Amino acid sequence: MATDLGTETPKETGGTPHPGLGRLYLRRFLRNRFAVVGVVIFLLLVLFSAFGGLLTPYTYSDVDFAALTQAPSGTHWFGTNQGGNDVYASAVHGLQRSLVIAVSVSVLTVVVAAVIGSSAAYFGGRVEKATLALIHFLLVVPSFLILALVSHRLAGDWRVLIVVLTVFGWMSTARVVWSVSTSLRERDYVTAAEFMGVRASRIILRHIIPNLGSLLIVNLTLGVVATVLSETALSFLGFGVQTPDVSLGTMLADGASTVTSAPWLFAFPAGLVVLLTVSMTFVGDGLRDALDPTSVTGAAGGRR
Repeated sequence: MATDLGTETPKETGGTPHPGLGRLYLRRFLRNRFAVVGVVIFLLLVLFSAFGGLLTPYTYSDVDFAALTQAPSGTHWFGTNQGGNDVYASAVHGLQRSLVIAVSVSVLTVVVAAVIGSSAAYFGGRVEKATLALIHFLLVVPSFLILALVSHRLAGDWRVLIVVLTVFGWMSTARVVWSVSTSLRERDYVTAAEFMGVRASRIILRHIIPNLGSLLIVNLTLGVVATVLSETALSFLGFGVQTPDVSLGTMLADGASTVTSAPWLFAFPAGLVVLLTVSMTFVGDGLRDALDPTSVTGAAGGRR
């Protein structure tokens, strides 16, 4: 998901960031109560995925044949599924797997988009035209169908899923990066670097990409939401993570068929997906307001 922000950043003049600017951004961010709530929820989810397994003697692969499709109880806090697996342990592992996929894909797509988009804008000419043609072509390709086919052919390996989601997820952000970078390439500090004989790769990495910081940070945050939804949808349809591994999407798929007879199988993973997407959406909106001086929150923060 791409978000167009202003290009004024601490490094715009090529110098060091103003020491008070970080505090200004933080003050703007903290003024947004929903953003703060989002951070708290996200941190709790991360802690749950990292340490929640220590609270139960079961793992996601353990089978309790004496408790098949058992409702939540003191022994199995979230109940069990049809195979006797503990839903709580599966939820911990599923959230962990979904977070690893989402964060990895979001970071990789932002890095790829930043390099390709800024390079296309800086070099211009044929490089720019070829890059934009590739981006526009990939944007109209039915990527979800290709993702489903590739993931299914490769047996739903979560590492492969990270690669294919990255390959088909960088284009929109790259186009926004290119659009903003076309103005950055005309700045005086870029011209001065060229005059001093600085290599093109160094100019892109040291002078253009750092000035896209606010744009990239917001896209990184909101990209987690988009990736969680994509991974969940693919796994729900049987094209993403597959057994014996577990993700929130596979848990939703398993619980969908028993939503009336065993609602806990669907309710708990669905709740985690909702909490994760809502929290990251709140954080992304808060970062956008804090880093964009034209926003209502940003303008209010700037006057104080």
